[in-house]
Amino acid sequence: MSVQRQDWSLHRKGSIDQQRHKEKVREAIKKNLSDIVSEENIIMSDGKKQIKVPIRSLEQYRFRYDTGRQTHSGQGSGKSKVGDVIAKDPSDQQGQGAGKGKGDAGEEPGEEYYEAEISVDELAALIFEDLGLPNLEEKRKAEIEVETVRFTDIRKKGPMGNLDKKHTIMENLKRNAAQGDPSFHDIQSDDLRFKTWETTVRHESNAVVIAMMDVSGSMGDFEKYIARSFYFWMVRFLRTKYTNVQIVFISHHTEAKEVTEDEFFHRGESGGTQVSSAYELALEIIKERYTPADWNIYPFHFSDGDNLPWDNDRCVQLVEELMRQCNIFGYGEIREAHYRSPSTLMSAFSKITDKKFTAVTIGDRREVYPALRKFFSTRGEPVPEAP
Repeated sequence: MSVQRQDWSLHRKGSIDQQRHKEKVREAIKKNLSDIVSEENIIMSDGKKQIKVPIRSLEQYRFRYDTGRQTHSGQGSGKSKVGDVIAKDPSDQQGQGAGKGKGDAGEEPGEEYYEAEISVDELAALIFEDLGLPNLEEKRKAEIEVETVRFTDIRKKGPMGNLDKKHTIMENLKRNAAQGDPSFHDIQSDDLRFKTWETTVRHESNAVVIAMMDVSGSMGDFEKYIARSFYFWMVRFLRTKYTNVQIVFISHHTEAKEVTEDEFFHRGESGGTQVSSAYELALEIIKERYTPADWNIYPFHFSDGDNLPWDNDRCVQLVEELMRQCNIFGYGEIREAHYRSPSTLMSAFSKITDKKFTAVTIGDRREVYPALRKFFSTRGEPVPEAP
């Protein structure tokens, strides 16, 4: 009696290779998230089109043809190791950073990278796949819709990625048994079975996020770009993962006002800074529109910390009042590397011991991603540092 084994991969080799490449792209994107999150071409996009993400740790696979320049037949000695250089094209020896010739370009080789095309929403889903709104509580009303996927049926047609091996084997055995040979072999298209799914909607309690941003004269181009980068991804995250979550936008200098989303991201301001004006407006909006008994409330504020000295104690009082009504309070202070010492406002906030208060300091574009994970971590996991 002979036992036959059939290589399933031969039936879907192309799709396996394609899926493997997609996984490698996905892994490379996750490895480079700190750089990708702060890419200017993404932040400045409208968030609706496909974007190209540079991945510096992945090269696109391709065939390379020998056009007669090589004198060997191509086989090796069998002693090669991972990372060994197999061969170099003689025509490529020039221009590799030798620093000789026109322009003296330098001595270091250039860095190659592969550009993956992905939508902003897909990238947001990848960035926040294991995160969510922290401390989400049951409220009297439940209007937030969260979509979940559940496999519900088996069909004869579908993508190879959804192939159900168990049911396919059973169909093959039944067909062969009907022909007098109850063994697994000779897979045909009629044997294939595929999983199908349906999207179900789960309702969670209401939530509102209050986004506050300092737009005073002390906020330079770097500070405003970092603040807008954080809020760009926060908005995409909320709209990708939740349905019906509400977002309130507040801009402030010495005075605070509620603005539209477009004004929040594109309009500049100037003047002095009085942070308490933003917190007072947030409290007014909560009182008028978002009863804590019905809403999960998440205020976030980004500033460079340059505040009127006599206003700092007032800010502490208002933050403590906000925390009595909110799930968490997030404060982000943007200070470039040569100004890493905390501001007087951050020093005042250091007196707050309530665990609902979370603060981060960002001095580099690559620190935006760790800040996002710190604010939206729901599992108490360690926050990755920017490389």
